[in-house]
Amino acid sequence: SLVPLVIAETGCTEAVARQMQIPVAIARFEDYARRALHSHVLPLAPQEMPATPLAPGGVVNAIARRQPVGVVACITPYNFPITNMAGKLGPALAMGNTVVVKPAPQDPLGVLRLVELLGEAGFPDGVVNVVTGSTPETGEALVASPDVDMVSFTGSTSVGTRIAETGARTLKRMLLELGGKGAALVLDDADVANAVRMIGSTFTFHSGQICTAPTRAIVHRSRFDEVVAGLAALAAGLPVGVPTDPKTVVGPVISAAQRDRIEAWIATAREDGGDVVAGGERPALARGFFAAPTLVTGPPSMRIAREEVFGPVVVAIPCDDDDEAIAIANATEYGLYDYVFSRDAARAMAISRRLRSGNVGLDTTQRNHEAPFGGTKRSGVGRDGGEFGLHAYSELQSVVWAS
Repeated sequence: SLVPLVIAETGCTEAVARQMQIPVAIARFEDYARRALHSHVLPLAPQEMPATPLAPGGVVNAIARRQPVGVVACITPYNFPITNMAGKLGPALAMGNTVVVKPAPQDPLGVLRLVELLGEAGFPDGVVNVVTGSTPETGEALVASPDVDMVSFTGSTSVGTRIAETGARTLKRMLLELGGKGAALVLDDADVANAVRMIGSTFTFHSGQICTAPTRAIVHRSRFDEVVAGLAALAAGLPVGVPTDPKTVVGPVISAAQRDRIEAWIATAREDGGDVVAGGERPALARGFFAAPTLVTGPPSMRIAREEVFGPVVVAIPCDDDDEAIAIANATEYGLYDYVFSRDAARAMAISRRLRSGNVGLDTTQRNHEAPFGGTKRSGVGRDGGEFGLHAYSELQSVVWAS
């Protein structure tokens, strides 16, 4: 079974492994296997063209069809290695590409095992390939290779920027899903209990190692105390422990280095005038790299309110009206996933249009996997998900002929 391997490598809880990591990967493969059978040819309207020095006049027909890009390098992150790989391999293979997978150095074994399973399922040799390496040189060589036509990368903005620079030298196609600093706008008419539940369950999910988490709660001042009290109680009540314990909700983060980075970010919050309302201290566990669910309050100028932490930390910021909430939400270099909580659907929809974010959830943190997924600003380039994933891993070719 992949479940024990995923738990051992990533530190995710058994619930996350059984309910998300493995099932979502399977669902993605099944979905794109079905989509591979669809036609990828779009008929275009015929045009009556006049005679020119280039060709005689007459009716000219055309189609647009999606063709494979070629060789796709898929570089996956450490938080959801199998799920993310399936989200790349599925559409890439459905469009007829061959793939070279490079898993994150922190947890490559699950990806290696999954590629073995693909071979056992009948994939021909050379269709799905794997390279591993614990230093940047491996990934840089893969991205720089003239034999690679496209790079699909999920990870940090800093690494994604280097990949874009290297790949640009050979004009590679790029699909980059990078960092996020999600804002949850809690308006004065919001269902606070729902907002707290959604924000709390998401910023602590997989120990906060999720790029779509609402890590900034931008709350109307009239509801601020309610939201802070709710989030503080939720953070304090979540069991932190080893991932194999069924009671554990928040397991370890991927490494000691990541735990130390989270603690360093919390220290900057105190330096910048923030208050640590809940958490903030290392859990007293004998082994493992644990970070307690943490709630910080303070001004939007705090560094922790602008930069990605990638841990179970949320910052609550008060605001006085919708315009201020939108301005605070947009005042970051990231733009991956934001949220609006309001009982007024039209108001929430209007606000969503003003958020510089690739994705906006209205009163929910649930995903729709048919929707295009990707970021604006420094959160990435391109979109995948559903049918849009097929677009990302293909090139359009026009075919024109005279009647």
